[in-house]
Amino acid sequence: MSTASLRRDHELIEKVIKAMDATIQLLNENKKISESILLPVIDFSKNFTDVCHHSKEENSLFPALEQAGLPKNMGPIAMMLIDHERSREIAANMEASAKEYLSSGDSTKLISDMKQYVEHITEHLWKENNRLFMMAEARLQYVAQKVDGELNEIEAEKLKDLGKTRQHYEELAENLTRDVAEQGN
Repeated sequence: MSTASLRRDHELIEKVIKAMDATIQLLNENKKISESILLPVIDFSKNFTDVCHHSKEENSLFPALEQAGLPKNMGPIAMMLIDHERSREIAANMEASAKEYLSSGDSTKLISDMKQYVEHITEHLWKENNRLFMMAEARLQYVAQKVDGELNEIEAEKLKDLGKTRQHYEELAENLTRDVAEQGN
């Protein structure tokens, strides 16, 4: 199945999104959030979600769908590319507001940026899981192995460039979940 790797990414992203949502609640309760929680959230959002996951879609899935007849400049692919760009913008804002929060203690902008990121990514993942991936599975049956291979190669290359592994990000997601839960107690 040509979307299995991407769906696995989504499960990991959703785990981090839940930790981010819990972090927002803690910030709303005026609890101090440590750098050890915020910096991994930023790392994951910028590097795993964008550099690794979005690259897999943009460099393999979308071109395969385009070859299968979906236009890149309109429709689902165009919408996903717009969403990816928006994700980058919100993540950059979130990184800046996290740095500001860590230096000033003012969480107003961070809460706003994190909420926006959580809402945007949640909606984006839903669109991909329930629309785009279904189209992809139907249209790419004949090239599923090729696409699967490309997705795995892109992930390996991007993670190697970052000096990280998938296991690193899986552990990061687990640690965030635990650390945020502990922060709430």
